[in-house]
Amino acid sequence: MPVRSKLWSILLGVVLSVALVTTGCGGQGKTETQGASKEASKEKVIKIGFIAPLTGDVKTFGESAQKGFDLALEQAGFKAGDYKIEPVKADDRNDATEAVNVATKLVTQDGVKAIVGSLTSLTTIPISKFANDNKVVVITGTATSPKVTVDEGKRKEYVFRACFIDPTQGTVAAKFALEQLKLKTAAILYDQGNDYTIGLANNFKEAFTAGGGQVLAMEAYAKNDTDFSAVLTNIAKKNPDILYLPDYYQKVSLIGKQARDKGIKAVFIGGDGWDSSDLDYKTMEGGYFTNHYSAQDPRPEVQKWVEQYKAKYNQEPDAFATLTYDATNLLLNAIKTANSDDPTRIKEALQNTRDFSIVSGEKVSFDQDGNPIKPVTILKIEGGKQKFVAAIK
Repeated sequence: MPVRSKLWSILLGVVLSVALVTTGCGGQGKTETQGASKEASKEKVIKIGFIAPLTGDVKTFGESAQKGFDLALEQAGFKAGDYKIEPVKADDRNDATEAVNVATKLVTQDGVKAIVGSLTSLTTIPISKFANDNKVVVITGTATSPKVTVDEGKRKEYVFRACFIDPTQGTVAAKFALEQLKLKTAAILYDQGNDYTIGLANNFKEAFTAGGGQVLAMEAYAKNDTDFSAVLTNIAKKNPDILYLPDYYQKVSLIGKQARDKGIKAVFIGGDGWDSSDLDYKTMEGGYFTNHYSAQDPRPEVQKWVEQYKAKYNQEPDAFATLTYDATNLLLNAIKTANSDDPTRIKEALQNTRDFSIVSGEKVSFDQDGNPIKPVTILKIEGGKQKFVAAIK
């Protein structure tokens, strides 16, 4: 072979070898990238909805709840077992129709498998029906009406809550008034269009009369009413020991001020809807209300939670932040226990929860209707602040 031809043959061999090596390395690199991409695509993700009134008449409730929800996810590292949590939030404006609209979007468009919320019974009852019909888990931190988890005697098996129910707090308030405050007569004002206030009013009346007390007046009003002169004039004439006001902070403050202007000296008593920094503390001074938790509760779990919340938000957590925090943790625990994004398996894990530690109730389990078994906190408005009185089991 001529020298020139031999040199060309050697050169061609070298070029081919380099090409093969380069191609091989490039192919291997591509395989590793594809493998990593494939591995990343296998990451398990579950979408969780959050619904609350972030605007509207009780927006401070929603703002607190959102903080509790966010902190629970942050502390969990946005993980529940093998699943990455992807939250999707919605504002129901404390409107029942809007609540169903946003729940429908979360389920049918966003693909959430579970929902934390909403806050009031007014919005949570229709949400719970829609979600249960579509086999999507709902856990509310704060909606207390029995109708949230039970519809005409039938259990909504995909629906749970982290709070006690209206019959519980209505009964405890009545017993506290009779046995601890030694008060014997009462007048009741309630919103006739709100299941929350209706439930509290009826259960307080039943327990109060059963315990030997006398209800001198029971008056209803509409949600948008602002002038209560007529009913309060009538109540003033009866001079009751108690004026039971089972409504939210803004309405309670309005009625309370008008009652004092009418000369009514009765002790104000109410439910967890009073729990807001926007309550008129001056007007409601000396009043009592039932709640799910107090930042003054000496239990270590409570004090640790208060410290963590203050560090994050520079304020004390109210019951709405606390209960939503508890509800979120209960759901995360169920997802972890079920090790699945299947709502049916998640709801079974929730129903079978036993002795799970939460801030608002020590170690809790769920009863047959999806309600936690826990004590009721009594708070007093004193010196323009909430004062922890007792936790009654």
